[in-house]
Amino acid sequence: MAFYQNERLALFIDGANLYSAAKTVGVEIDYRKLLEEFRKRGRLLRAYYYTALVENDDYSPIRPLVDWLQYNGYNVITKSAREFTDRDGRRRVKGDMDVEITVDMMNLAAHIDHIVVFSGDGDLTRVVQAVKDKGVRVSVVSTVKSQPAMISDDLRRAADSFIDLTDLAKLIGRPPREGDHDDEDEYDDED
Repeated sequence: MAFYQNERLALFIDGANLYSAAKTVGVEIDYRKLLEEFRKRGRLLRAYYYTALVENDDYSPIRPLVDWLQYNGYNVITKSAREFTDRDGRRRVKGDMDVEITVDMMNLAAHIDHIVVFSGDGDLTRVVQAVKDKGVRVSVVSTVKSQPAMISDDLRRAADSFIDLTDLAKLIGRPPREGDHDDEDEYDDED
């Protein structure tokens, strides 16, 4: 990873996409460590976390994380998600955050030197190219160490550098806790 101490950094985390990639490769993200790691690598100006929330739920498994992130240095951007049941009878949540990420990246591009995007979503390819045209370096974090790869080939090619999530695992991950089981809803960020 090529980072420079005096460069102005911003993180853009597609919550559902990062969650899926991390789950696929068995990494549990420690968001405190993630901030600390990137603060060491430059002048971290902003850390955005994007997620869709089901507003009518009495309890949302993502709500405690969102609350923690808001109190601990993240700019959390949320919107209402659409809930549906897939053909296998599973509860699914649909909430694409691409427009929100795109707008914020374009707005911040004039004030930063390096953007780190935590997503593998190919829909972000064009905004990555656009901020690069403004002189901003872009690194993308996702993984190719899964079957299939969790990153769009177009997005990976558009970025200045690609960082595999598994290479960051020791720096930003936490060891699995005993008795952990995953009962969170699955998120689908496609429209």
